[in-house]
Amino acid sequence: MTDGSDWTPFVEPAPAKINLYLNVTGRRDDGYHYLESLVVFTEFGDLIRLAPAPKLSLVRTGPFAAYLPENPKDDLCLRAAQELAAVLGRDAGVAISLEKNIPVAAGIGGGSADAAAILRALCRAWQIDPGLSQVLQVASRLGADVPVCLRGCTAMMRGVGDIVSPRETDPELDLVLVNPNLPLSAAEVFAALSDEEIASCNMQAPVDANGSSSYMATLAKHRNDLTRPARDLCPDVSDVLQALSGLANCQLARMSGSGPTCFGVFDSKEAAEQAAQEILGSHPCWWVCPTRTQASL
Repeated sequence: MTDGSDWTPFVEPAPAKINLYLNVTGRRDDGYHYLESLVVFTEFGDLIRLAPAPKLSLVRTGPFAAYLPENPKDDLCLRAAQELAAVLGRDAGVAISLEKNIPVAAGIGGGSADAAAILRALCRAWQIDPGLSQVLQVASRLGADVPVCLRGCTAMMRGVGDIVSPRETDPELDLVLVNPNLPLSAAEVFAALSDEEIASCNMQAPVDANGSSSYMATLAKHRNDLTRPARDLCPDVSDVLQALSGLANCQLARMSGSGPTCFGVFDSKEAAEQAAQEILGSHPCWWVCPTRTQASL
């Protein structure tokens, strides 16, 4: 056992986050929203490489690296490292390499997943329990999705993202993720949600995580309350949902998070891969990714 100052470089996954459903249950005076959402994580995602270094640095690679903010103050990876080091009284001397595979402003938690991966990685390097209150407080400050991404497991997310309840028996799902290659501001989507829509929140019974056909049947009764404002701001969301729902073996087509990425649930890996090929064939300019959910990291 070391004191946490002697460690070797390693890789930490930052899986994409999918909201199987998302209910907006209220709006606070400060503009934040209360949510209830069933969240899963996929085998697809970004990768964080961490190495000890004299000072904090960040290098970005990957297909979506060029779309990230240039100002370091706006980078969640750097903020995560700086804020965790500050609350723990440590030197933030680490070299971070981010392989950015998740589209930016896509509703599947790319920035939040990266920040959470940094927190997990630093806890691992410094031999800190990621469940410590200081770590959880930093996660909450970084964004509403960061606490659930920090856990990296299937979970119910409630409150303003600060209440995370892991679920252990949900079935793994074969998915196709589709993004029209357009960014969508989460803040604008939430702002466009009316008070009347929030008041009529579709609060169905929780999905029974028993892996049977009733899982998909109950999931289909839920919805993503942000779909209407996202469609208004980005009409291509409607086209994506229509393309997914029209495919054979698609059990459910829905938008994730604040969009514009949508997902289709299929009955097998082969069906998902075939569906992805069909969508790319008819919409070659879209970003399409077949993947599978995973219970935990």
